[in-house]
Amino acid sequence: MKVSKERSAGLIAIDKEMARQHADAIESFERSAPLAQKVAASLRSTGRLILLGMGGSHAVGRAVEPIYRAFGIEAVALPLSEQLGQPLPIEGKTVLITSQSGESAEVLRWFKETNGGAADTFGLTLEGNSFLARTAPSLIGAGGTEQAFAATRSLTISFALHLSVLAALGDDPAGALQALREPEAPAIDDALAALAVVRAVVTSGRRLQGLAEAIGLGLTELSRLPCFSLEGGQLRHGPMEMLGPSVGVVLFRASDPTAGLVAAMATSAAEAGSPVIVFDASGEPPVEGVVTIRFRRAAGLAALFAMLPVAQSLMLAFADARVDNAGTPVRSTKITRSE
Repeated sequence: MKVSKERSAGLIAIDKEMARQHADAIESFERSAPLAQKVAASLRSTGRLILLGMGGSHAVGRAVEPIYRAFGIEAVALPLSEQLGQPLPIEGKTVLITSQSGESAEVLRWFKETNGGAADTFGLTLEGNSFLARTAPSLIGAGGTEQAFAATRSLTISFALHLSVLAALGDDPAGALQALREPEAPAIDDALAALAVVRAVVTSGRRLQGLAEAIGLGLTELSRLPCFSLEGGQLRHGPMEMLGPSVGVVLFRASDPTAGLVAAMATSAAEAGSPVIVFDASGEPPVEGVVTIRFRRAAGLAALFAMLPVAQSLMLAFADARVDNAGTPVRSTKITRSE
């Protein structure tokens, strides 16, 4: 690893986005309540939800999928590109399309090909003047479009908009709001050092798999190394063969019935020789032989809001140690306008 002597312009731009994400998320939660009530009413009526998005927006859907299911809603998160190529029926379902810009190529094509979508189609975006916001009733995040490459603030705000819908469904938002108002800041130095010589990173979780996918995406976007995500069971079924000193493993564990499975994976990955980092809000004793980043005991969105900014900080530091211009894309654009 090499240490940048001067922080890149791309990372400085991300720093600015992250500095405002908690305040913007709280404002997004508070002002989205009226439409959130309508989305919740639709969900009570249909009982079925399709969450569509691309990139970080799809990771948001994956993260909230199990939370909606806990309310008895048949929730499925799909990449919007997959829905375009091999669609699930949308009739009689609530459809929530997430796009921080509201302008991506897949969003435009989906509305064209479905003639405006289903009757219960809603958007979730940061841009109130976007195509998505003009086309469907949309939950709008505070603070406008995220400018920096790699999703940080847009993720936090998107989760806050979902928190508003979940609160309208009857979920208690107090723990999640506390995590936003009183953010924790455990040190990441040991975790960064543990990943010093890895050539790839796999992130993984169980109920927090969506968070793992968001961080895996950001790691590879910023560091340009192969960093990807596998759900805990999927990682166990074969891909364990790749583990060893050159492959880092980053796990996410909350206070839920899957915590023991995450701990077991941490032990197995460490025994395979991989450096292992565990973001841990389980309240359980730490796993031996791994680096644990501890948080207050929490589950669901409360755990996610606690862990996300700290994981983002590790993501940025990991990339900064490897490339001089981290945060400046060389093959991608912030808004993907082609398929």
